[in-house]
Amino acid sequence: MQLNPRFGPHLRLIGMAVLWGASWPAGRIIAQSMPPLAGASLRFLLAALVLIPWLYWAGGLQQLKNWSAQRWLGMAAAGATGVLGYAAFFLSGLQHLPAGKAALVITLNPVMTLLMAAWIFKERLNTIIATGMALAIAGAVVVLSHGQPATLLQGAMGVGELLILGCVVCWVLYTLIGRWMLTGVDALSTTTVTSTIGACMLLAASLVVEGPSAMASAVHSGTTAWIALLFLAFGATALAYAWYFDGVKALGAGAASGYITLVPLFGVLISAYWLGETIDPPMLLGGAMAITGTAIMNWGRTRH
Repeated sequence: MQLNPRFGPHLRLIGMAVLWGASWPAGRIIAQSMPPLAGASLRFLLAALVLIPWLYWAGGLQQLKNWSAQRWLGMAAAGATGVLGYAAFFLSGLQHLPAGKAALVITLNPVMTLLMAAWIFKERLNTIIATGMALAIAGAVVVLSHGQPATLLQGAMGVGELLILGCVVCWVLYTLIGRWMLTGVDALSTTTVTSTIGACMLLAASLVVEGPSAMASAVHSGTTAWIALLFLAFGATALAYAWYFDGVKALGAGAASGYITLVPLFGVLISAYWLGETIDPPMLLGGAMAITGTAIMNWGRTRH
């Protein structure tokens, strides 16, 4: 009992990394069973059923009516990129790409975000960060090219890889929009509002692009797909964010974000165990390089 106050936040952050890692094989199951936009809209509609009451109990709903038009515009832009765009690319990509490989490609998220922040916001990069970036990019290239980087110069990249790279672009845009337009807003409010707005956007996109029959197909997709969907909505979204917010509050944003380095590792391991996916040598080598590079970047950001 006496150890819990000291180690509790760390254990919850490890749990967060496990849940976010497991979201990749869960997404793969959904992508094989549901139309991607319909499945994504159900995920975030269900998540909103938890996040909105949570925000209410935290006393955050009252402040929403005092938000400016610019802040609401920022929330809409964040919902369009971080929820609509990311979720659409996420499930669409997992229709074509193994979950473990997709999880490793996402190690490019912090690299591209830092590069764009350095360009737009003039954020300083030191030698340690640059070294980590280079290693992470090299690792992602090894994974994307199946261990043959020269093939990327010839355009030898599949649809699945391109769609998952779309996730990277959307996440970078979401992060930069948050820094530019949503400063001063707490994480729970941002998550709740952008998830709810994004869910409505996804539902509208599904009705327009996939047609009304897509939602009926998603609803009747079977028990296994629904278990994966409920896990994504309540485990990988609501519970994982709760644990992450707890870690940020207890340890600080820098220390808490370091645990995100573990997400692709758990993604690969859980995908291999749950879905029986093969971990081939290029994935092993590239994944190790990418995860190590990301860890070095996080360490470099703590150095002055």
